[in-house]
Amino acid sequence: MIYRKLYMDKILPFVDKPVIKVLTGVRRSGKSTILRMLREELTHRGIKEKQILFYRLDSLEYEDINTSKELYKELKAHLYVGGKTYLFLDEVQEIESWEKVVNSMMTDFDVDIYVTGSNSRMMSSEISTYLTGRYVAFQIYPLRFSEYLLFRKSYTEIADVKTEFARFLRFGGFPAIHLVDYTQDEAYTIIRDIYNSTIFTDIVKRNEIRRVDQLERIVKYTFDNVGQTFSANTLSKYIKSQGRKMDIETVYSYLEKLEKAYILHRCSRYDIKGKEYLKTQEKFYLADPGLRHAVLGYDPNSISALMENIIYLELRARGYEVGVGKLDAAEVDFVASKPEGKIYIQVTYEINSKETERREYERLLQIRDNYPKYVIRMDEFAGGNYEGIQTMGITDFLLNDNY
Repeated sequence: MIYRKLYMDKILPFVDKPVIKVLTGVRRSGKSTILRMLREELTHRGIKEKQILFYRLDSLEYEDINTSKELYKELKAHLYVGGKTYLFLDEVQEIESWEKVVNSMMTDFDVDIYVTGSNSRMMSSEISTYLTGRYVAFQIYPLRFSEYLLFRKSYTEIADVKTEFARFLRFGGFPAIHLVDYTQDEAYTIIRDIYNSTIFTDIVKRNEIRRVDQLERIVKYTFDNVGQTFSANTLSKYIKSQGRKMDIETVYSYLEKLEKAYILHRCSRYDIKGKEYLKTQEKFYLADPGLRHAVLGYDPNSISALMENIIYLELRARGYEVGVGKLDAAEVDFVASKPEGKIYIQVTYEINSKETERREYERLLQIRDNYPKYVIRMDEFAGGNYEGIQTMGITDFLLNDNY
């Protein structure tokens, strides 16, 4: 296992605290592996093996546990006598009303609970209803570029950083495809399997969707317009132009379901002057850049959009709240905020003319505050500082956690 320090550093301070630790995120992003890392850490701290109960609830080993009552009975029967029990419930959403079990366990026994899940019942809006303030949630993303390099070094041979980033853009960060040096076809087959299992298990089956073709049209449009602002009305008109009909409410419903399965992330516009988030013309980013190529095919023209996608996921993983900046009629790619401050980011594939340079930098220069501002690019450049705006290569940004 490759140690995922970013997440472990966030979770470990909550060990033995009276809250349920909930790990959420898209399928195959590494949640189960992080649970195993946490279990190993506990044993290193002197916790006895018999104090730890680990259940992977999507495994055939536990197929006879179908209800919350059965799960409660199973856990109660195996609790450690004479001390705290550490419960690890992987893919807990497989059990209907799982939240009643963990709530009861927290109330009735001396336990420390860790759970994972990857569908709508594990969204923060749902969890807050189920667990009534007794939880802390951690969203787990596929590999960041820095983690991807660690995987490559450990399991295969690694090339120079520029070559590896080009590969990362093409294949994305699902851990499973970096354990072996897969060909493109093999990698995309694995990613399509992740996509199909998410679409058909977490969305179609659970929501009893009959018009799967409608859902797939929504997916194709959003995947093809990564990083572009659009509205449900725009999407509805697009589908109508194809000779199909879909009302705006249905569009909203499908987009919401894709979000709840963690396939899409909604990025709202942020009015920089008004200092508020807007509810129209959002952008959507993918859970992983590899999804676009695996589902729609590789398209070199999508590189700029996927650069944005990678920066968005990196910022979210680092704990930022991320919006698309609105500055009068202009747009700033990202406004990333933490309680201690914010940063502004423009992402560009290359700057090959004075006009492009002016466009990328002027937007940031119009922001009249002292927070850091960056232009991140992929082409070769001399580097430096442009009137207080720092310019850097995308790999430099991704490999430096100080930003």
